Amino acid sequence: MFLRDKSYKFAIRVVKLSQFLQIDKKEFVLSKQILRSGTAVGALIREAEFGQSTADFINKMSISLKEANETDYWLHILKDTDYIELNLFESLESDCKEIIAMLIATVKTAKLRK
Repeated sequence: MFLRDKSYKFAIRVVKLSQFLQIDKKEFVLSKQILRSGTAVGALIREAEFGQSTADFINKMSISLKEANETDYWLHILKDTDYIELNLFESLESDCKEIIAMLIATVKTAKLRK
């Protein structure tokens, strides 16, 4: 699966997670944090597709990588505070880690071509 598609599907899962946290768990602070970072990943990838230069592309992909890493942090917080169950955490974290690996490879490749 392409990075663009993977990040989009991940964003949809994050939106649904945020809705679950707000409606079922009445949790509003962490849900907004993960919603912001989790959806920013794909948005930045889409921005990078039309980067003005290779440097702009690398910059946007690098910021996307930082957002993905932040999302992984929020997932751990949600798990460790019992807002989400282990199976949901493991599923989301697996997707997040895959996106992180894809972003690292993309940034490294782009830097080599620069």
